Amino acid sequence: MTARRLRYAMIGGGPGAMIGPIHRIAARLDDRWELMAGALSSDPQRAAQGAADCRIAPDRSYADWQSLIAAEAARDRDRIDAIVIVTPNHLHAAPAIAALEAGFHVICDKPMASSLDEAQAMARAAQASGRAFILTHTYAGYPMVRQMRAMVKSGLLGQLRIIQAHYAQDWLATPLEQQDNKQAAWRTDPARSGGGGALGDIGTHAYHLASFVTGLQAEALCADLSAFGEGRRLDDNVHLLLRYPDGVRGMLWATQVAPGKGNQLRLSLFGSAGGVEWDQEFPNQLRYTPIGEPSRILERGNDLMGIGGYTTRLPGHHPEGYLEAFAQLYSDAADLILAGDVGCPFFEPSLPGIEDGVEGMRFIAAALASDRTGAWLPRSAWPD
Repeated sequence: MTARRLRYAMIGGGPGAMIGPIHRIAARLDDRWELMAGALSSDPQRAAQGAADCRIAPDRSYADWQSLIAAEAARDRDRIDAIVIVTPNHLHAAPAIAALEAGFHVICDKPMASSLDEAQAMARAAQASGRAFILTHTYAGYPMVRQMRAMVKSGLLGQLRIIQAHYAQDWLATPLEQQDNKQAAWRTDPARSGGGGALGDIGTHAYHLASFVTGLQAEALCADLSAFGEGRRLDDNVHLLLRYPDGVRGMLWATQVAPGKGNQLRLSLFGSAGGVEWDQEFPNQLRYTPIGEPSRILERGNDLMGIGGYTTRLPGHHPEGYLEAFAQLYSDAADLILAGDVGCPFFEPSLPGIEDGVEGMRFIAAALASDRTGAWLPRSAWPD
C-alpha cells in the first residue's frame, strides 16, 4: 500500500516489564513500524533508561502518558500514527480513551480493561473517534490457528459438536506475589488486575481463541473458580462449562498452578465429520482426524488454505513461533490502518478489536457472577 513505516509510541513496557519488549520485537519483525516516543515507566529514571535502551530521542521520552499524548498530538513532523498500551490492566482505559480522542489509533494488551464499565467507555471512544483499536490476542496470529479457522469455515469438520480449550501454566504454583515478583504482584492484585486472576490473564486468551476459530459466541456458562495460592485474593484456577448455538458444547480450563505446565495452550474441536487439534507448544502443526480415517499431521507451509497460507513467512520445516504470531497482528494492524477507516476486508476479520475486548470483559464478569451463585448464567443475564 505504501513503503512508509507507521510510527508509534508506547505507554508502559519499560525496564523489568515482560510484554513490552515482546511488542517492540513484534512491531519490528516485518519492518512495518517504528518506535518514536514513549512513557515507559511511572518512575522517571526507569522511563529515561528505557527510552535510551530503545533509542528514543530524549525529547520524546515522557514522564507520564498525559504528557506524551499532549506533546505528540501537537507535533507537525514525524507525528505518530498509533499508541501501544502495555501497562497493567487498570491503566488501560484512561490513556486509550485519551489517545483515541487525540486522533491516534490504539494497540492495547488484553484483557482490555480492569472492568466492563471501563471497556464500554473505551468502545464508545473508539466508535466516536473512527480510529482503529487492536487488541493483542496473540494466538490469533498463528498461521495454523488461521488454518484451523479456515477448516471449520469450509465445513471439513461437518456439524461442530464439541469445543475443548485449556490454558495451563505453573508459574504461580508458589506465592510469588509475596516474594517481590513485580509481574505476580500486579496480576494477583484486584485493584490492578480487575476481578479475574487466571480468568482474566489467560482464560480470556482461551475463550477468545475458541470463538476466533469457530466463529461462535457462548450462549451460557457455568464457572467454578479457585484460589489455591496461600493468601491469594484472585482465582488461579478456572473450570468452565459452555453452551454454544446449535447444541455445541464447550469446556474451558485455565490454571496458573499446574506444575509441569509451563505455557500449554490447546484447542480441540470435534464435529460430525472429523476433529482437529492445535497445541501452542507445537505451533506449526495441526492434528486432523476425518471420521473413519487415520489421524494426519498438517504442517505449516505455503500450501495452506486461505489466510493460513498467506500469513506463513518461511518455507515448511523452518519453524515459526510466538514472536511471528505477535508480529502478524502488527502487520495486519498496519494493513488495516493504511487501508483507511473503512478497513481492508481481507485482513480485518482476522484482527482482534474492540468488540473482542468488550466480549472478553463480559465473559470475565459472567464467569465471576456464575461462580458466586454456583449456577448456569445465560447470555441474556451476562453483565453489560
